Amino acid sequence: MWNLTGPIQHISTYHAELTRIRRDLHAHPELGFEEHRTARLVAEQLRRQGVDEVHTGIGRTGVVGVIRGALEPPAQPVGAERAVRAVALRADMDALPIREESDFPWRSAQGGVMHACGHDGHTTMLLGAARYLAATRSFAGTVYCIFQPGEEGLGGAKAMMDDGLFERFPADWIFAMHNWPQLPAGSIGLAPGAMMAAADRVTIRINGSGGHGAHPDIAVDPVVVAAHIITAVQSIVARNVNPLDEAVVSICALHGGDVGAMSVIPRQVTLVGTVRTFRADVQALVERRLQAIVHSVAQAFDASAELQYERVYPATVNDPQAAHYAAEVAAELVGDAAVVRDLPPSMGAEDFAFMLKAVPGAYLRLGHGGEGGCFLHTARYDFNDAVLPLGAALHARLAERVLAQPPGAML
Repeated sequence: MWNLTGPIQHISTYHAELTRIRRDLHAHPELGFEEHRTARLVAEQLRRQGVDEVHTGIGRTGVVGVIRGALEPPAQPVGAERAVRAVALRADMDALPIREESDFPWRSAQGGVMHACGHDGHTTMLLGAARYLAATRSFAGTVYCIFQPGEEGLGGAKAMMDDGLFERFPADWIFAMHNWPQLPAGSIGLAPGAMMAAADRVTIRINGSGGHGAHPDIAVDPVVVAAHIITAVQSIVARNVNPLDEAVVSICALHGGDVGAMSVIPRQVTLVGTVRTFRADVQALVERRLQAIVHSVAQAFDASAELQYERVYPATVNDPQAAHYAAEVAAELVGDAAVVRDLPPSMGAEDFAFMLKAVPGAYLRLGHGGEGGCFLHTARYDFNDAVLPLGAALHARLAERVLAQPPGAML
């Protein structure tokens, strides 16, 4: 049972308004770096809520709200380490290029675009937290509410950082959360270490000579080469990566030839896939083996091939101290039994990883419940509005608790 006092009680008084905002965002989704309406709505809400400063256009469409506490910072003993004086809270805003198949009244009005990952809920929860923090100001220091664009494969976190995010808003700690349908609604999960994998993009271009399907002996068939490469790369995890380490190599797309030309051997085939790892040495191993396999298999068939290996997102790794602290705050709100402190990491990826490499902090999973059996990135997904007050309260309490610590105290 949730602790229905403090921030949850306060935020619950405007639960209906948060639900309205969330559903409005769901009905008007925008892809990464196109979140112009969303950013305007966020900025307008922050100004209406009385935050001290609202900054827009950071990393193209990002927004930052600044809230200063009303409490005096505790006295700092001589020789003590510097107290945490600024905390950042981050939510992502972008939608996905998916055609929604639900029949909710608030379903997407934008054909081929929908909030299939709950970023509409994440944005709304941070708005709820900002409203509470601006009204109560029961902390010493500053809270930065970061509304980030382009999380879905576009590196919006890095875009904001390249635009001077942490130089302009220097946070000592940072927190973010993501809804998780695989956890019961109202539960919270995290781990003191890896939460999500590094995500790399693999592009393989195989060059043959093409020809007539009835005369393959006078052609070099890149389709056959592609088939052998697809099979061979599956040996990397099975036979090269230590069984105690985690890695995934998936070839997810193949393009070559024309389905209307049954007898034409194409000149080129392109493969696209992804590599997921947690450790840098495993990542480097997989890249080396991919290079060796791609070139040697192509050579064996008298073809040529090139591999483009792009390191898109690093692994999302929680600071152990921040994760312990976040788990304690979560237990305060939902009870210890509803907090999973050793949540297994996901092979998915998250560009909050860039922020965690710059500022210590933690990434949490907010239990969403699998209503309707729909997981993230599916065409019938919808955010569970029942958890909006809890998510907003978790954001707010994380900031309050950090900024109430005496200098040098272990969080």
